[in-house]
Amino acid sequence: MLLLPEPVRRLAAWCAVLLLVAAVGWVGVQLCGELRTAVTPVLLALLGTALLGPLYRWLVRAGVQRSVAAGLTCAAVVAVVGGAVYIVVTALVDSGAQILASLRGAAQAVARHFGASGTGLDDLASHARELLRRFGGTAASNVVSGVSLVAESIAMAVLALLLVFFFLRDSHRALAALRSLAPGGSADTAEAVARRAFAAVEGFMRGTTFIALIDALCITVGLLVLRVPGAIGLGALVFVGAYIPYLGAFLSGAVAVLVALADRGLVIALWALGVVLAVQVLEGHVLQPVIQSRTVQMHPAVVLVALTAGASVAGILGMLLAVPVTAAAFGVRAELLGRRRQPPAHGPDTTRRDP
Repeated sequence: MLLLPEPVRRLAAWCAVLLLVAAVGWVGVQLCGELRTAVTPVLLALLGTALLGPLYRWLVRAGVQRSVAAGLTCAAVVAVVGGAVYIVVTALVDSGAQILASLRGAAQAVARHFGASGTGLDDLASHARELLRRFGGTAASNVVSGVSLVAESIAMAVLALLLVFFFLRDSHRALAALRSLAPGGSADTAEAVARRAFAAVEGFMRGTTFIALIDALCITVGLLVLRVPGAIGLGALVFVGAYIPYLGAFLSGAVAVLVALADRGLVIALWALGVVLAVQVLEGHVLQPVIQSRTVQMHPAVVLVALTAGASVAGILGMLLAVPVTAAAFGVRAELLGRRRQPPAHGPDTTRRDP
């Protein structure tokens, strides 16, 4: 090793560090995958705590006891989320058949225009009986799997809500425990890094929720003015999709344009596309810089790579968690860089004085 030049030894050292970090990361991802039933509620609870933290702190400052404040905050989130889910589900149920019919009509029009003879959705419908006969044997197992998935999702949601209560109530104890576990004199650094990471996630969740609400309201109003069927359901879809940056807005906007194309024609579809694009321009040039100016700013390429990695690891849930986790990592990096650049508080005076 000593026979190698100094640049080669440095490169080898960096390669060893990168391989070690990659190995640790891979083991961590595998463990999270095996323990996803426990890991997922914890991550969702952290996101919920970041979103609900301001309300809890306001109640505590108002003189409410910590446990009562945490309970009131959880009750408020249950009421708000339950009401939002009811509105979204009702809107999608009322307009879901109409939206699906419009999408089916658009697909049939595209198939007639671009498809070859003897292909398309009509052939698929004509072979539906054969498909049912071939795959009907697995219907019962699919139903059982679906029921177990729903039960698991409900259990994780309940666990996440309970964890939100404990995270809110015992947040001060978490910081004290972190300081006690920090080695040597790194307690202040560990606390500052934890606060910076949580602040990044907190700002991201608040800003994304507010931006999603504005996007959904603007697009819903535009679709109502254009008399596009299922405007309320499409607006709800836009609100949910806004939590997946870039990709969610693209998919929900594409669905709205396709529904307008199938039911109202090309001219109205172009107007709907203009509404969607105008809202996206408003979000990218006004809402994002103003609302999330105090959080970690990430390049769109970094966000897209994080979304792709999250989707490959955990599907839709990974896409939802990828950007907040990346924002926390950027916050930690910024805090560490800022502390490294700070001059020592009590050090020798090394400033150069001219004679």
